[in-house]
Amino acid sequence: MRIFADSATDLPKAFFEDNNVLLAPLRVHIDEDEYEDIIGIDSSEVYAAIRAGKHPKTSQVSPELFLRLFEDLAKSGEEGLYIAFSSALSGTYSTAMMMREQLLETYPDLKLTIIDSQCASLGYGLVLKEAVKLRDEGMDNAQIIEKVRFHAEHMEHLFTVEDLDYLARGGRVSKASAFVGGLLNIKPLLHVEDGKLVPLEKIRGRKKVLKRMIDMMGERGDTIGEQSIALCHSDDEPTALELKQMIEERFHPKSIEIHSIGSTVGAHVGPGTMGLFFLNKLS
Repeated sequence: MRIFADSATDLPKAFFEDNNVLLAPLRVHIDEDEYEDIIGIDSSEVYAAIRAGKHPKTSQVSPELFLRLFEDLAKSGEEGLYIAFSSALSGTYSTAMMMREQLLETYPDLKLTIIDSQCASLGYGLVLKEAVKLRDEGMDNAQIIEKVRFHAEHMEHLFTVEDLDYLARGGRVSKASAFVGGLLNIKPLLHVEDGKLVPLEKIRGRKKVLKRMIDMMGERGDTIGEQSIALCHSDDEPTALELKQMIEERFHPKSIEIHSIGSTVGAHVGPGTMGLFFLNKLS
């Protein structure tokens, strides 16, 4: 099975290369310049641009790239699986579906399943990693698809941002939420619900919001000690390491991986964001 994913997984370029996953990069725009996420720009450049007062924008994967990738699949006769960034946050899933339908007119035997993960960042990345693991273990394609859907459905996203204005500017949360978040050192705690970013609580102070993330992980997670956990950050590795230590001391999970939030997601959340990802149901 050929596995496709886009760059909103926030996994590094090496992951795609080492695991034979075909990458469809979203695009980042700074001033008049356009870059392919992961391939043409590093997230550190995006955060530097934001701090310099610029407002990076993003756009979905190009239809032409999907057409080329999916046509190669059709000609190969192999089966394919594209796990997509949440359709509530990007038009990429819809574009992929349109390109699939267009190709079916020419290649009626095209075997391509497209899954709307309704996930983002490393929540999406963990779903992709599960698909790769199952493929490499030789699991039947239909079972892989079933388990990937389950994994995506039960992926929890908990995150806090330094400034909600970035999300409000891109239409990802309401401007009213952003205004409240900016007052009195209030740190918003958000999650993903039906693929959308939803504010959960407002907590005063960074230490308290990290502790609340850990508490909520205990409330929502299923047997955390048996899980592989993921953390992401936007230009704030010290806090990610602090959160990792807190999780290890309380839950002793199988593993915890940390990655920087990529350029596409980073352009919307801004510097100082911290994300935590785990499953609320294992099977």
